[in-house]
Amino acid sequence: MLRRLDLTAAQPVDLRRALPRAAVDVQAAMQAVAPVVDAVAVRGYAAAREATLRFDGVDVPDPRVPAAAFERAQDGLDDSVRAALLESIRRARTVHEAQRRETVDVEVVPGGTVTESWVPVARVGLYVPGGVAVYPSSVVMNVVPAQVAGVESIAVFSPAQKEHGGLPHPTILAACALLGVDEVYAVGGAQAVALAAYGDAARAIEPVDLLTGPGNVYVTAAKRLVRGVVGIDAEAGPTEIAILADATADPVHVAADLISQAEHDVLAASVLVTDSTELADAVDAEVDRQVAITKHVERVRAALSGQQSGTVLVRDLAHGLEVVDAYAAEHLEVITADARRWAERVRNAGCIFVGPHAPVSLGDYCAGSNHVLPTGCTARHTSGLSVQTFLKGVHLVEYSRDALADVAPHVMALADAEDLPAHGAAVAVRVAQP
Repeated sequence: MLRRLDLTAAQPVDLRRALPRAAVDVQAAMQAVAPVVDAVAVRGYAAAREATLRFDGVDVPDPRVPAAAFERAQDGLDDSVRAALLESIRRARTVHEAQRRETVDVEVVPGGTVTESWVPVARVGLYVPGGVAVYPSSVVMNVVPAQVAGVESIAVFSPAQKEHGGLPHPTILAACALLGVDEVYAVGGAQAVALAAYGDAARAIEPVDLLTGPGNVYVTAAKRLVRGVVGIDAEAGPTEIAILADATADPVHVAADLISQAEHDVLAASVLVTDSTELADAVDAEVDRQVAITKHVERVRAALSGQQSGTVLVRDLAHGLEVVDAYAAEHLEVITADARRWAERVRNAGCIFVGPHAPVSLGDYCAGSNHVLPTGCTARHTSGLSVQTFLKGVHLVEYSRDALADVAPHVMALADAEDLPAHGAAVAVRVAQP
């Protein structure tokens, strides 16, 4: 089921291109969703309502979820799910509260200071998917860091569900209620992104400053289109797992983890990187056995047999480290002897899971880490969602007259070098005054 790429003999010139990767045409999706985004920008929710009816098959006259729906969702929540969500929230808060940024005062010279303060974004839109699966965990992962950052206005957007009377899935609403979020809109897809970005004054839907959260290719395309109108966290692609493993890894664990990621979507990527042919063979056998008994067998088979998934054979773990750094996985598991040492040498990954007892599914729900992570090789330059995502660093510059006079010759010399004499004059008129 898993195709095999043997890199033991030679190293490709461009590892990024050689490694398994999902083919996702965001540009084509942008062309498809641009009319929707443009329509919502002009006509507000009326256009979003039309798109929801066309794409989701449900007509939603008023997208704002009423208070009674939150109460019903909480009342109907299974006790075990409630307990699990509360524990997920508690652990996420524990980790994210440690990410708070402190104001830093720097005295550059006597009388001259630069202070860096951290200001939360005023209003954010948090997108929670609702396609082939339901993601109350994504409510937790989006809301908690925004709340810890001090964001005052939070709006959640999640697709209207025909089977739930045009509301988002009740488990998503229950998660919002547990977190104290009551501004939720039953809108998904590109139209949700556009509505978050442009708002609708007639319906008192305020535009957001920042939009975060994962979605399908159409959500990603819409986020690319509105980038600049609002900030976005990232352009999320299909989910990914890479596992760097040696002969000490348990093939049962490795196969289970590859399958767990494939369960998300037919485009999900599951990649094993190993220096052990014996492990690769054993994992193949285990994958066949476990896929046959998994619930979403067709979806899993499609993902594991797709071009985005496979086993990569490497010469040794050092070579494997080069490969996983080139792949830059959203989720990377390191299941090797002395796993912590190898994990600490990884440069590119959204989140790294160390050793045999830290599977990705732990991070999806209850590790305390955030599961909104960079995909599609963007972990080379992008981090996962955190408190920092919702903060802006602002510098406060304060100089006395003497401190300004002392540096004035340097400012004026640089202003002259750039042929911007008025810049220098703005300093000169100050120091010339008694």
